[in-house]
Amino acid sequence: MKLPYLLVDAFTRTPGTGNRAAVLLDARGLTDEQMRRLARELETRETVFVTDWKDNVFSVRFFTPAREVEFAGHAAIALAVTLALQGRIAESQRHLFLQTPVDNVPVHLERDASGAIQAVMREPAPRFRDVLSWTALRELLEALGINERYLHRGLPSGVAFSGLWSAFVPLIAPGLVDELEPDMERLVEICSALEVDTVHAYAPVGPRAYYARDFAPALGIPEDPVTGTANGALAALLARAGVVPRREGSAEIQVLQGHHLGVPGVVHVRVEYAVSGEPYAVYVGGPAVVAHSGWIGVR
Repeated sequence: MKLPYLLVDAFTRTPGTGNRAAVLLDARGLTDEQMRRLARELETRETVFVTDWKDNVFSVRFFTPAREVEFAGHAAIALAVTLALQGRIAESQRHLFLQTPVDNVPVHLERDASGAIQAVMREPAPRFRDVLSWTALRELLEALGINERYLHRGLPSGVAFSGLWSAFVPLIAPGLVDELEPDMERLVEICSALEVDTVHAYAPVGPRAYYARDFAPALGIPEDPVTGTANGALAALLARAGVVPRREGSAEIQVLQGHHLGVPGVVHVRVEYAVSGEPYAVYVGGPAVVAHSGWIGVR
């Protein structure tokens, strides 16, 4: 049996840039092992499988080459835009829902005057852990190939979640982010000890703009080019720390990523606050473009 698949670049309008995901629009009846095998064979950082659907509600599962994950932001953006491009969502329909094994993710579709489509999704609710100990932070810096002199003391470090758990390391300048030469084996050990999926290094570009790189060797992804989940959690962490300008109950940032790998993309994030002042909702948006289509055998 063969199934059609699409390779879709998210957070960009230019094929070959942004972050690529494999999209299987009809994975009904596939077993867990078949999905794991297909994710390895397709060799993208994430593969999203549509396992069932009714009207504008789509059941989905996400796999990296190493294992299944709860959620993958760029793959969700890629899927939502692809569903619209393939006519699975009517032009008059602006909303759809992605049912993951752990959450129901609403997605809003926006079309500009040229007809280009952007998807904006509400990620799983942000969560936070205690501030990283100095020992843990120093170990992270050493694993990234730098020391504490490059740490930005005015921005938050820590562990946060908006689909996946990530450890965040703020650096003083974007150039230093590009110079990182991480020890991947050591990062796997640290991720296991901290119970996180990725390590996200970032630096300020402006009051509402940041530059980042994301390392996920524990997921079989040495470096993820342009990430939805980690940047959503980053925005929530920054909002919680009060370092992002806030307007009428929300704060917005953009994150530039993928430049070091030659596949630049931009992630737009909006964080909404509860009455208590805590961030309670994270919205991540961006365009996507189909780069390739093909068929793959299922064993």
